[in-house]
Amino acid sequence: MNTSRTTIRRTIIVIAVISATLILLFYNKSRMQAKVKNNEIQVAASVTVTKALLKSVPVTLSMVGTTFPDREVVIVSETQGKVVSVHANTGDRVVAGALIAKVDDELRRAALASAEINFEKAKSDRDRFEQLHKDSSVSDAQLEGARLAAKAAEVQFITARRQLNDTKIVAPFTGTITSRTIEVGSVLGNNTPVAGIVDISQLKIKLSIAEKDAFRLKVGDRVVVTTDIYPSAEFTGTIRNINAKGDDAHAYPIEITLPNNPKQPLRAGMFARVTFTSLGTDKAIVIPRDALVGSIRDPKVFVVENNCAMLKNVVIRADVGSTLEIISGIAEGDVVVTNGQINLKDRAAVTILQ
Repeated sequence: MNTSRTTIRRTIIVIAVISATLILLFYNKSRMQAKVKNNEIQVAASVTVTKALLKSVPVTLSMVGTTFPDREVVIVSETQGKVVSVHANTGDRVVAGALIAKVDDELRRAALASAEINFEKAKSDRDRFEQLHKDSSVSDAQLEGARLAAKAAEVQFITARRQLNDTKIVAPFTGTITSRTIEVGSVLGNNTPVAGIVDISQLKIKLSIAEKDAFRLKVGDRVVVTTDIYPSAEFTGTIRNINAKGDDAHAYPIEITLPNNPKQPLRAGMFARVTFTSLGTDKAIVIPRDALVGSIRDPKVFVVENNCAMLKNVVIRADVGSTLEIISGIAEGDVVVTNGQINLKDRAAVTILQ
């Protein structure tokens, strides 16, 4: 009986000791966790900050268009006959008036010579009749007939001369031959295509803009043009025309002229990015680009509130050099972190460096 009671007492004592030990261990663990948490709270990251400012900033619009030659035509024949010589190949640069091809002109030279003889005779007859008329040797009708004959001969002479000139097919302006559809021996008729020519000494860019922007731009405004071919180069263009009629999407066609730079030549058919800088000004929140966390596609910034860094999503309207124009996500006067973000997490404690 006594032995049983002793065993029970020992068991109770052992259980009590184990329970006390467990309670002490849990208590010590809680104290350690609280201490660690307190230490983490007390260790605050040092950061540099600035205030988000509301400023008047220039409104810009960037769009992609396509370059076209300033002038482009298909040269056609204005006469009939066999081609006897060709003087330009595809890719050749020619000046205005340069000979492209020559059509057989033997009959037209003969026709011109005959017309010139008739014209000289008609002028001589007219002059003689005028002298005779002064002496009353011919009637008014005879004099008028001589004058009309001289005018008719002159018309025939001018026509024959033009027909002879038309046997020489020439470049209408200075440019580059883009195609040639004839060879020596080809027989041409009136309006037969001979060659294509383009002038890219000046280019034009065509694109369409929204109606709200069409009324903020005007003919003569300057624009900035960039291309992927010359990433670091900027070209200056001018708005030549804003169409008075929009399309079904309320977009207005616009045409921009751009002088071609011989040192960095552009070609027709290229993509070009046009930045309009004459749209006036607007109010925007401006922060340093150093405040950006992540990329332009997924922009975030840290805003300090009550000594804590709060990670905010923002929407960027424009990336202008060393500053960002923010549409939403932060407000004027917000304190944004510009240095020290690498050590920060959302809601982390911070110390602002003065």
